[in-house]
Amino acid sequence: MVKEILLEIKNLVTEFRGEEEIVKAVNDISFTLSRGETVGIVGESGSGKSVTALSLMRLIPNPPGKITNGEIIYHSKNKGAVNLVKLPEKEIRGLRGNEIAMVFQEPMTSLNPVYTCGDQVMEAILLHRKVSKKEAKELTIKLFNEVQLPHPERIFDCYPHQISGGQKQRVMIAMAMSGQPNILIADEPTTALDVTVQATILELMLKLQRERDMSILFITHDLGVIAELADKVIVMYKGKIVEQGNVIDIFTNPQHPYTKGLLACRPPLDKRLRWLPTVSYFMKTEASGKMIENQQSVAEVTNKLIVSNQERIEAHQKIYSKEPILRIKNIQTFFPVKKGMMGKVTDYIKAVDEVSFDVYPGETLGLVGESGCGKTTLGRTILRLIPPTSGEIIFDGKNIATLSEKEMRSLRRDMQLVFQDPYSSLNPRLTIGQAIMEPMQVHGIAETDIARKKQVIALLERVNMNKSHFYHYPHEFSGGQRQRICIARALALRPKFIICDEPVSALDVSVQAQVLNLLNELKREFGFTYIFISHDLSVVKFMSDRMVVMNKGKIEESGDADAIYNNPQTAYTKKLIDAIPKGQLEDIKAAIAKKKSLKL
Repeated sequence: MVKEILLEIKNLVTEFRGEEEIVKAVNDISFTLSRGETVGIVGESGSGKSVTALSLMRLIPNPPGKITNGEIIYHSKNKGAVNLVKLPEKEIRGLRGNEIAMVFQEPMTSLNPVYTCGDQVMEAILLHRKVSKKEAKELTIKLFNEVQLPHPERIFDCYPHQISGGQKQRVMIAMAMSGQPNILIADEPTTALDVTVQATILELMLKLQRERDMSILFITHDLGVIAELADKVIVMYKGKIVEQGNVIDIFTNPQHPYTKGLLACRPPLDKRLRWLPTVSYFMKTEASGKMIENQQSVAEVTNKLIVSNQERIEAHQKIYSKEPILRIKNIQTFFPVKKGMMGKVTDYIKAVDEVSFDVYPGETLGLVGESGCGKTTLGRTILRLIPPTSGEIIFDGKNIATLSEKEMRSLRRDMQLVFQDPYSSLNPRLTIGQAIMEPMQVHGIAETDIARKKQVIALLERVNMNKSHFYHYPHEFSGGQRQRICIARALALRPKFIICDEPVSALDVSVQAQVLNLLNELKREFGFTYIFISHDLSVVKFMSDRMVVMNKGKIEESGDADAIYNNPQTAYTKKLIDAIPKGQLEDIKAAIAKKKSLKL
C-alpha cells in the first residue's frame, strides 16, 4: 500500500550571511515524509540537520539566515498542499504547533522558568483550541498521563527546575502533542539523558505515533539511537545529503565513507577495541585539499582493532600486582533536609551510602549509573570538593578525609577533575592560555610565565590544538575543542589521578570518539589513573578495566567491565545494558517486525 506523503522537501537551500562570506547551512536537499513514517536525519554538529528542522518550521532568524531556494510542500488537513516557504507569517503561525510541532534539544532552555509546567502546556492548548481554562487544565493533565509523567497533578504545579531532565522532556512532548499534530519534529530530544530515560522517551514517541498515526522527523548525531526507531535514514554532511535509504540498508551496507565513520565511532558492545575509528579515518584530506575515501567496510576496520582476551589478562596482571593508589572505605555523603522556620534537620538525603572499592595505578575504573545514583557526588567527595559524612579516602597512603583545607591544597595537583560541561568550567574572561597557566602559577610549576607558556603550548599541541589558540577565548571553540582544553588544564599539573565526570555525554559521537581516544593515549603516555564517570555503559565498557555500578547511593555490583556486560548479576545492571541503543541487525529487524505487528 502506497503511503500518503505529508511533506515534500525539494532542492531546499538555507543560507546565513556573515561579515566575510555566505554559508549554505542547508545546500540543495530533497526528501519526503509519509504519514505514519519515521525519518531519521543524522550528522555531526554543523551538518545542517537542525537548520533543516528550523527551515521546515520557518523559524530561521532573518537576518542573518534566509531560505533562498527550494520548496517545502506540506499537505495540510485543512488547506491542502501549501508551500511553507511562501506562506505568510500569520498562516504559518496557524500550522506551527498545531499541525507541525517540534520538540527541541534542551528542554530547560525551551521551558519558561517563571511559569509552572502546567501553565505552559495550557497556554499552547488555549492558543490552538477553542476551550475554556478548566477544559485546558483537564487536557493538560490528560496529556501528562499520556506521556507517562508520574503524579501529573503535582507536575502541573511544578516549575521546570523542580523536575528531572527526562520529566522536562516529557513536558515538552506533551506541549508538542497538545495541538494533535500530523508531524512531530524531534531535534536531539535525548542528548545527555540517561540511557534508561532515553529508552523510555523513544518508546513513548513510538507509542504516541502509533496511537495518532503521526509522522516523526527525528534528528540526532547518533546512528545507534535511530536504528530501532526510524523507517528511513538521511545522512547529512556539510549541509548536503550524502546518503539516504531504509534503515537496514544504511546499517548493513553504508555506501558513503562519512556514514561508515558515524557507524564505526560508537563504542561496540560485542568486542573491545584498541581505539575507536573516527570519521576522519574514513575521510582523509591530503595537504592539497583532496579527499581520500577509505573503501574498507566498518567490520573490516574494527576487526583489525580488537584487543584479545590474552592481552587484557596480561595487562591486568601488571596493573593489579601493585598496591592501590586509592582506597575508598565505607564512604558516606549525606545532605541534610531542613524544614520549618528554625531550619531544623528532619531527614538526610543519602547521596553516597557505605561505598567501598580500590583503584590501582594505571587503571581506569568506570563508575556507571543513572542520574541521581550518587556517582558524581562520590567523585567530588573523593576529591574533597564535598566533605564526606563518614568513611576513609586513602590516597597515596594518606587518609585525606581527615586533612585540613590547607593540607589538601598541596595534594590537589596530584588529583584532578575533568568536568561534564567544559564551557561552564572555563572562565569566559580568561584566554585559553591564561586558564591553563593559572593552576600552574598557584602550584609553582616552572619558574617564570615564559617557561609556563612554553609548557602550555606543548600541552595544547598534545591534545591536538594549535599554539595560536593560546590567545583565544572559550566562546571561540566547539564543545569538543573546549573539552580538549579542559583535559590540557588537568594535565598541566602533572597529576597521578584524574576523575573524568561525564566528559563526553553532550558531544557528537564522532567528537566523543576523538576525546575517548585522546584520554586513552594520554593514559598510556603519562601513566595516569582514571575514574571515568558516565551514565552510558557502552562508553564505560570501552574505557574501563573494571566497572562499579551504582544505584541509589550504593554499589549494585562491581568487577571486570567485560564480565559485567556479558553476565550482569543484578536486574538493575541488566536494565542499564538493555537500554543501550545497540544498532545491531537482529535488534533492527525485531523493531521493524514489532512496529508492523502493532500497526496491523
